Amino acid sequence: MTSLNKDTTVCISLSGRPSNIGTRFHNFLYRELDLDFLYKAFSTDDIEGAIAGVRALGIRGCSVSMPFKEAVIPLVDVMETSAASIESVNTIVNDHGTLTASNTDMEAVAALIDSHGLDAAAPVVVRGSGGMAKAVVAAFRSAGFDDLTVVARNEAAGTALADKYGYRWSTETPDLDGPILVNVTPLGMDGADADTLAFDTAQIAAARTAFDVVAFPAETPFIRAARHADVPVVTGAEVIALQAARQFERYTGVAVTPDQVARASEFSRQVVSGG
Repeated sequence: MTSLNKDTTVCISLSGRPSNIGTRFHNFLYRELDLDFLYKAFSTDDIEGAIAGVRALGIRGCSVSMPFKEAVIPLVDVMETSAASIESVNTIVNDHGTLTASNTDMEAVAALIDSHGLDAAAPVVVRGSGGMAKAVVAAFRSAGFDDLTVVARNEAAGTALADKYGYRWSTETPDLDGPILVNVTPLGMDGADADTLAFDTAQIAAARTAFDVVAFPAETPFIRAARHADVPVVTGAEVIALQAARQFERYTGVAVTPDQVARASEFSRQVVSGG
């Protein structure tokens, strides 16, 4: 294993609620592939200063989570299509002082829609209207889904997101035949909302697929209820692992196999759950 030294390449994450999942995921792969890299999670009250530090210190990669996904846009130099199209950033790569932004959340969701064989003729309900919801809705639109409802309490954000992609907005989950239900809110996430269902049990039982972007825990109340009702699921653990793998490849230039991604994801979650 490569020892830390003055030439070690550093990557970081910036989040309002840092976790160890990404840190352990990336560092696991660095060790396995014998790469002279180090990954560290941070939070900040000064996003402009933090991004200036990424540029000035030569930090190679920066993962961006809420609430910074939109705030970093004016602070980067280049916006790839995945980020520009939804005005939301989750990945920054530093090439000798030039900061290029992308959104691997959108890429991951699009890949999971495809790999799980979700039917583009099915109605979709997306609960949430924040930065991650933008990635989810854009991914469904790019996959050819025409019937989608954005459910959000915030009318301004909900209608703006729905209108951008030619969809509907509602404050309540509509009564639909066999919908794909997607949770893009903190409901079910460890913390104050840990025991809250993103959709009610009747809606879940009638669903065609339950898709949750909450990554920790992977088995949210929504996902557990769907499994109990024999409804196929897509978990937040899948989303976070795939988007992190896309980030890893951008930062290092090294492609990883599905097996390596699965083992890195399992390792990161086992260590976290163990304390």
